[in-house]
Amino acid sequence: MATFSNERSPRRALRGLGILAVLAGALVALVVGLPALLPSLNPFGSETKDRTGPVLLKSLEDLSQYRAASANLQVMVDMEQDAKLLPSFIKGSRTLFVAAGTVDAAVDFSGLSKGRGAVRVSDDRRAVSITLPAATLTKARLDPARSRVYDRDRGLLDRVEEVFADNPSDEQPLYRLAERKLTEAARSDPELRRRAQDNTRRMLEGMMRGLGFERVTVTFKPQPV
Repeated sequence: MATFSNERSPRRALRGLGILAVLAGALVALVVGLPALLPSLNPFGSETKDRTGPVLLKSLEDLSQYRAASANLQVMVDMEQDAKLLPSFIKGSRTLFVAAGTVDAAVDFSGLSKGRGAVRVSDDRRAVSITLPAATLTKARLDPARSRVYDRDRGLLDRVEEVFADNPSDEQPLYRLAERKLTEAARSDPELRRRAQDNTRRMLEGMMRGLGFERVTVTFKPQPV
């Protein structure tokens, strides 16, 4: 009677397990990688491309002002535009704009390099006297990250006009008004200029003493009216 050997059965079983393991790994890789492939397979998907040209250097300016203090300001701008003969729900708009920005106080150092008696040193070189113009305020700079339109209400005709306008949400008038409001608020408070002059005085006193001067006097000219 003929007999058959079962020596190849374990090998076949191991080979079958190996094939199953490979198939399972491929299935797992497909499941994990499928979400990443879906956006590229979507015919209606969008793709953002940056086609910005190179940065052009327009000009260089030498700075001769020492920015000695800065004020962080915020104002709620309420701008309303109405038509004379039409009610506001037909023609007109009102926008509430939260504007945040900074105003710097600066001291002009350009006179120090031009002489004119701005710096006087004693004969024994132990004392120095520096005369500077009064601190001035720079134009307000809005911070786009902290400025936003809080509320906007428009009439029916304004809504229709915005649909066909090239720039339906022109916020430049709001920005200009907000900059003017912040600048006026900073000018009405003398504390910013005072702090700028105090900071400038301490900075120059420390610098002059580091150069060997024992007595340092820093004075500011009167604020122009």
